[in-house]
Amino acid sequence: MQQNTHFLQQAIELAYANAQQGGRPFGALVVRNGQVIAQAVNEIMTTNDPTAHAELLAIRAASQHLGSASLAGCSVFASGHPCPMCMGAMRLAGIKEVTYAYSNEDGAPYGLSTAEIYSDLARPFDEQSVTIRHVPTRLAATPDLYAYWKRQQQKGA
Repeated sequence: MQQNTHFLQQAIELAYANAQQGGRPFGALVVRNGQVIAQAVNEIMTTNDPTAHAELLAIRAASQHLGSASLAGCSVFASGHPCPMCMGAMRLAGIKEVTYAYSNEDGAPYGLSTAEIYSDLARPFDEQSVTIRHVPTRLAATPDLYAYWKRQQQKGA
């Protein structure tokens, strides 16, 4: 547990440094076997990229470092509660452990909570604040896209 606190403190230090530079107060580490393999800060303000969250950037850096899209065996330590986008990315990457220091409740008074997004995403599609449609569309005279992809994968194996 002391090691977890150490990694959280590093993430918070990154967040403070980012805030001092005019960025949002978020930092994240990707750790494997007790070693930091990647770290990042939120870069939304400097890149105008709404997906440039600390966790996503750290995941990207870790994947590049390891030469793999799978981060199985890695953990993420974040200064703040990861948003649904970051949580989804961590799951897709195979990360099974996420630890954060500041909760959505801590961030709410400062406009830094994603609790409302989590709540909205928990609703059925037709009740969410974003219009979501499934429109089955296919290209004429082409194989099914997913079947085509699977065959391509099997050729390369």
